[in-house]
Amino acid sequence: MEEKQGKILAIDDNEDILFALKLLLRQHVEQIETLTGPERIAEMMKKEMWDVILLDMNFTKDAISGQEGFDALQQILDIDPNAVVVFITAYGDAEKAVKAIKAGATDFILKPWQNEKILATINSAINLRRSRMQAESLRMKQQEISAVLDQPFTEFIGNSPEMQEVFRTIKKVAATDANVLILGENGTGKELVARAIYRNSLRKQEVFINVDLGSIAETLFESELFGHEKGAFTDAHKMKQGRFEIASGGTLFLDEIGNLSYPLQSKLLTVIERREVVRVGAAKSLPVDVRLICATNNNIHDDVKNGDFRQDLLYRINTVEIHLPPLRDRTGDIPVLAEHFLKIYSKKYKKSIRNIQSSAIKRLNQYQWPGNVRELQHAIERAVIMSEGTSLAADDFILSSDKSASGGELDFETYNLDDIEKAVINKVMKQNQGNVTQAATQLGLTRTSLYRRMEKHGL
Repeated sequence: MEEKQGKILAIDDNEDILFALKLLLRQHVEQIETLTGPERIAEMMKKEMWDVILLDMNFTKDAISGQEGFDALQQILDIDPNAVVVFITAYGDAEKAVKAIKAGATDFILKPWQNEKILATINSAINLRRSRMQAESLRMKQQEISAVLDQPFTEFIGNSPEMQEVFRTIKKVAATDANVLILGENGTGKELVARAIYRNSLRKQEVFINVDLGSIAETLFESELFGHEKGAFTDAHKMKQGRFEIASGGTLFLDEIGNLSYPLQSKLLTVIERREVVRVGAAKSLPVDVRLICATNNNIHDDVKNGDFRQDLLYRINTVEIHLPPLRDRTGDIPVLAEHFLKIYSKKYKKSIRNIQSSAIKRLNQYQWPGNVRELQHAIERAVIMSEGTSLAADDFILSSDKSASGGELDFETYNLDDIEKAVINKVMKQNQGNVTQAATQLGLTRTSLYRRMEKHGL
């Protein structure tokens, strides 16, 4: 059975014409509404986004000149410049219809119409509307991208030598098409680095697709990354493009690549080497052209030595490596970061908190920050929410003990379950050198559950 698509608004002062249109179109479109005059056009356009508006050229007040039709067309286009308007007109008005197209109409239908022809015209008009809306969406995205191109590192806060070196590397590598591997602990800002490279790259006008490999089940890996054909498996009700195909021409960011199983590493390597994908259930390959950026919190070079990660895949993805330092190794940036987050959350929660006291800064500097910048951000947000004063003091911050955070024996100073859970996750993650899959197994959790708890605690 044919899938119905499109919402149609028909405007004509002849109710027989409207009845005939409804009878014909309701079998083929999602929705068909009618008006007997142009008076309620604004009301109906406010109520619904119409894919196609069928508009009579002559109405009762002025049954000859077609001026009412031209006025209605102008009103429609003023409300929605991307509107698709098809005039309905008699044979004798064909010349006026051509003028209407010059005035912004898309097409015209002659009365009496042939059913096949009107259906073809409306189908083309619906496709045109969809194309216009997609183009408008892309244009708006492009404006957002362009607005930040001249501010490449606005999301990075840091004056430390370590971060300045990161900035210099980003500037050097961004203008190339080299594959980049970003290494760093959880919460250090690996995705921010990937986006900064993208915004300063030759592909900045194209798409940036982010894929969290840690959250994709192994059984769905090929479907998600390479796509599938309709009927390729039980739930494949329609064709789906994979992330590689969608990102073609742009940048593909593969986060948590160190957690891929060995068989999936082989499949990924094949696509990178051949620069083509085969959708699940397809026989034909499709060329893809992506700039690849990968990230992991694993010590991936040790993983290669231990046989957990393919050396040939590592060679493909790390033309350039960027190492993000943990926050404990750049404590000089903590006051600047803290003030930055204070401004954000004071505004968000409508608090009049002017500064962070020196005693609080001293405490923040002494803490080990196992969750890095993300944990600091959450700590500032929580302190702002709970504070009743005009400045943040040391006791406004609830931090795990330094002993627990550094991965030693757990010695709880509190019986708060959230603090205990956070300390346990910290310890297990350190024992497993940041490998989320192994840590989740040790904790008796699924990897997705562990990710949720890490996000909850700012780890």
